[in-house]
Amino acid sequence: MRDHLSDSTKPILIETPEGLTLQKGELSLCADLRSMIPRIRGEMWRHEPLAKAASLKGLRPPMLAVDATAGLGEDALILAAIGYHVILFEQDPQIHALLEDALRRAAADPILAEPVARMELRKGDSTLALPVLSEKPDLVYLDPMFPARQKSGLIKKKFQLLQLLEAPCADEEALLNAAFAAGPRRIVIKRPAKGPFLAQKKPEFTYSGSSIRYDCFSVRISNPS
Repeated sequence: MRDHLSDSTKPILIETPEGLTLQKGELSLCADLRSMIPRIRGEMWRHEPLAKAASLKGLRPPMLAVDATAGLGEDALILAAIGYHVILFEQDPQIHALLEDALRRAAADPILAEPVARMELRKGDSTLALPVLSEKPDLVYLDPMFPARQKSGLIKKKFQLLQLLEAPCADEEALLNAAFAAGPRRIVIKRPAKGPFLAQKKPEFTYSGSSIRYDCFSVRISNPS
């Protein structure tokens, strides 16, 4: 067992046959990108709203995206399936460890190996890292933790654990400004369908789904004001 936190009331990381697992009481979470296979194989990713939001006219490989809030890496995998090389930032050490383990296992899967090879996980606070990136990304993707819902029963079990480690974004304006400072052609922000704009900044355009929407700022916007 690898206990990354001395407080036993907090989630701990343990090795299981399935892979590295975050556990607290009866709740457990093992990141597994293989669950994404039906959504990306055979170019099924084309049906994803995120793919539509991330498609830039005239852009050809090599393409670079930064997932500034990587979490469990599922959205970054969609970006990689599109053809982006994706730099993933995750600052929480336990979530980073879960994702690192998931990427290692996914790299051995014949369907996931190609997109996973384009995913580069980095540890750190993207608010600090984005303005000083040596690479200039074509796309910056933001998926800050949504505010907790009033009814805990509506929250999926895996997100109950994640919310114990990462609170909703404390400084939305700093995160958005950092994304602009990286100089991308487009910023894509994942939000609840009926949720407020990040940092109260109205996007240039939006791609909406039933429960999620993607707010976009294009290269034509020079700042988020």
